[in-house]
Amino acid sequence: MMGAVISCPKCKSSMEEGFIPDGIDDYRATTAAWFEGQPKRSFWTGVKTAGKDRHPVRTYRCTGCGYLEFYA
Repeated sequence: MMGAVISCPKCKSSMEEGFIPDGIDDYRATTAAWFEGQPKRSFWTGVKTAGKDRHPVRTYRCTGCGYLEFYA
């Protein structure tokens, strides 16, 4: 996907890359990530992620209709 021109699957307009902040820790924004498996609650961190595959999530927004598309 990097460097590729992406067309909106809904209206065929161009799509631009961006991101959605997933959380803010100590006034620093973090970005979303995809983790394998089902979420398991953790008292300290909210969700256990140790030992799981992690893939950053890239988001594209259509400049015409606003449709969002996510890729991990």
